[in-house]
Amino acid sequence: MNSRVSSRVDSRGRFAPYVLGVSLLAVATVALVFTLYSAAVGDAVAGYLVTLAITLPVGLGLRSLGRSGSEPTRREALATVLLTWLLVPLVGVVPFVITMDMGFVDALFESMSGFTTTGASVIVDYGTVPASLFMWRAMSHWVGGIGILVLFVAVFPQLAIAGRQMFFAEAPGPSEERLTPRLRNTAVAVLAVYLGLTVTCIAVFVVVGMTPFDAVAHALSTVSAGGFSTHAEGFAYFSDPILEWVTVGFMFLAGVSLPLMYRTLSGKPLLPLRDAEFRSYALILVVAAALLAAVLHAAYGADAVRLGVFHAVSVMTTTGFASVDFAAWSRPALAVLLVLMLIGGSAGSASGGVKVVRWLIIIKNTVREVRRTLHPRAVLPVRVGNSIVAEEVLRSVAAFITLYVGLFAISTLLLVAFGAEFEVALTASIACIGNVGPGFGPIGPMGSFADLHQVSLAWLTFVMYAGRLEVVTVFVVLMPEWWRVPRRSPVYWWRKG
Repeated sequence: MNSRVSSRVDSRGRFAPYVLGVSLLAVATVALVFTLYSAAVGDAVAGYLVTLAITLPVGLGLRSLGRSGSEPTRREALATVLLTWLLVPLVGVVPFVITMDMGFVDALFESMSGFTTTGASVIVDYGTVPASLFMWRAMSHWVGGIGILVLFVAVFPQLAIAGRQMFFAEAPGPSEERLTPRLRNTAVAVLAVYLGLTVTCIAVFVVVGMTPFDAVAHALSTVSAGGFSTHAEGFAYFSDPILEWVTVGFMFLAGVSLPLMYRTLSGKPLLPLRDAEFRSYALILVVAAALLAAVLHAAYGADAVRLGVFHAVSVMTTTGFASVDFAAWSRPALAVLLVLMLIGGSAGSASGGVKVVRWLIIIKNTVREVRRTLHPRAVLPVRVGNSIVAEEVLRSVAAFITLYVGLFAISTLLLVAFGAEFEVALTASIACIGNVGPGFGPIGPMGSFADLHQVSLAWLTFVMYAGRLEVVTVFVVLMPEWWRVPRRSPVYWWRKG
């Protein structure tokens, strides 16, 4: 066995602890910053100190067990994705438990909602929440928006092939898309766009009248398509039409593919017009906003256009901001919002939902199958834009939709079984699996998930987790093959012995 092969064998199983360790060290760094910030503004620092005390030693220990240059198997790459997205929200629970005296289930729901950019909340009295915890929630959105794994790929140039495997497991689109020859450069390019968008959003929010605190918190939530606010009334608190129009622009960009934005900013300004998903995304928003404006005109008059546009963009991008309580709207208006929840934003964006490109593939494949009944022997490729969709992608999209709808149905039934009204159960399930945030009724934008049964909250926490990781990735662990130990693994020979 040559030295190169020997090195690859010795490094097996060491990639996951390295990434998990670095994840915790990153959280430790954020906790240190928040400790200083809390002390500066006069908030309690205990929650962040305990987070630091947990994450720093454990992170250092895991990092020492791992190896940055190791190349994981597909199984280890997927396991790293799953464990990182579980471990970070678990650690994020600590400030909620200590600072707010929350129960574990409530705190985990709030933390998972933050890191998955869902924006659903169990907090009822916003007056009891310290400023630092509002910012902690917003920061969890921001980190979750770019994708924890993409951030790590940007930091570690040694990952190489391993990085490609991890990015493929995390990528929200139906296939991997690379911008530059090296994945690290790809991740850095996407992160640069994300950072630039965030800084610009903060600056614009301050210019139009927000306080610096509100501007930072809401910019982190806007660019990440998260939706947490520092006020119980959300954007209704500001009562500023200009601010709402500005926010519409940033929410719209949050729902656009970051790779597409990078290419556009790199000297291809007309590229979005040639992108089938972007054109469909924009068209759906225009139609939905027009429908909402028409329905709302009787109640809001001239403001109907602004409200229609704001809430169409907010819901479809899964940001979940609201400038009025849309849960009290008429049934036709709610029907439009419900459809937008199911659609979601673009693949490669911070948005949740099924994603526009998947719906394009489903529609075009359905049309193909209908045509096939007339022309059974014809070769009928599925095209999205100028690209032919491979059959394996069609199968993966079909599997995704099956699991997505199945999880949504099971979730609705379970919530009803634990006492939720049907409308609440239905929209809570859609809002959590699609990472939208608010639903209808008591869990609307001016309400809270606090009254749901603890079992329901625990289940919805899992649903948010599954939705953020594109469902299929999570259900891989239910396959018997996942638990079979490979023959090359030392564990296999230990069992045999």
